[in-house]
Amino acid sequence: MKGRYLSLAATGAALCLTVVTLTGCGALGLTGDNDVTLRVVAADYGDNPQNSSAAYWKELGDSFEKTHPGINVEVSVYSWTEVDAKVAEMVKAHKAPDIAQIGAYADYAEAGKLYSAEELLSVQTEADFLGPLADAGKVRHTQYGMPFVASTRLLFYNEKLLTDAGVIPKDTKGGWQPKSWADLEAAAKKLKAAGVPTPLALPLGREEAQAESMMWMLSGGGGYTDNEDSYEIDSPENVKTFEFLRDRMVGQGLTGPVEPGKLDRQAAFDAFARGEVGMLNGHPTLLKQAGGKGVKFGMVPMPTADGTDHPTMGVADWVMAFKNGHKAQTGKFLDYLYEAKNVTAFTNKYDLLPVTTSGYRAMEAAAAGGGGAAPQLKTFLTALPTARLYPVGKKSWAGVSEDVKQNIGKVVQPGGQPEKVLGDIADAARKADGAR
Repeated sequence: MKGRYLSLAATGAALCLTVVTLTGCGALGLTGDNDVTLRVVAADYGDNPQNSSAAYWKELGDSFEKTHPGINVEVSVYSWTEVDAKVAEMVKAHKAPDIAQIGAYADYAEAGKLYSAEELLSVQTEADFLGPLADAGKVRHTQYGMPFVASTRLLFYNEKLLTDAGVIPKDTKGGWQPKSWADLEAAAKKLKAAGVPTPLALPLGREEAQAESMMWMLSGGGGYTDNEDSYEIDSPENVKTFEFLRDRMVGQGLTGPVEPGKLDRQAAFDAFARGEVGMLNGHPTLLKQAGGKGVKFGMVPMPTADGTDHPTMGVADWVMAFKNGHKAQTGKFLDYLYEAKNVTAFTNKYDLLPVTTSGYRAMEAAAAGGGGAAPQLKTFLTALPTARLYPVGKKSWAGVSEDVKQNIGKVVQPGGQPEKVLGDIADAARKADGAR
């Protein structure tokens, strides 16, 4: 996902694939004079050509065209490494697609280039979005970003490593249930004493430092913004969070041989899948990666500073519709896209979470019935309705995220200055947020 889930990205592994273009009959010159061809740009969530998202979009477009004569669908699928830039190029060239499924929407909404969800969707579809995700799609109280898929984050732990280190008693059947950061610190010390290379992975490298930072800030009672959606990156809670990481985790040698500011998320995931990491924050894509390598793992909500409950982190990727004069046709296609069967077809394929109430209930039912990966996803799913997302409705967020990626690793180095670094990031964020 962008942020990344999914973002994950997060949420979708980056591919170095050539664009795959899926065309309906309209692209072949067979449309009637009154036919409309909707141009859609989408991101690829697959990690190889065999599981590319292109297959999903082709099937969706074909089935939509059969029931909506006169509306043709042309989809171009790009890797996550290039899809945002491709859409930006199209917009700059005054050739924006009708629909884009990418990582961020706020810039286009602020520029007045997007239809609102209310202008496009049926009342039933608009009301079906999960509340936190619909709210995250708003700019100045109007929803322009329509969530596509989502994920939440949990703390993964290697059961064998923790059992061998004495963190989990060998006769226990309930798994490990840490509640506070003190529990994490104690476990990490035992793992280090047992010779585990990386007791706790802390990926604050450029790939997804903004996500790892947010998970820790939320568990410390802070976050990027306050309840009024104003930046509070330098809040006392956030400063204390990074002081804990600097002094108690990094300072005691509990985060492994790679400096956190140079450790990317995927590298941490790979090390976990090799059995070298005791604990790390992860999203649903780690289920298959670790399971595929034979790692027996557990997942728990992120422990908090004081052991009390705090919101978990959620990430979403977005759909937006550009003002190209095809409002009615675009609305029909989006209503179809968000039907429960189509939502779950995609989320099931990539172990992601649905963004609609109907999709959520369908996945809950599948989890109860033991279908596919749904039982393992249930813990992630449970956290979704109350998850906190990035402040993606702010035009300034992209720049703030980049600032975090570049600088947050410095905070946890020996001698790092959380108050100063967070203050600098916060000052720049507030300045950018005030520049309309």
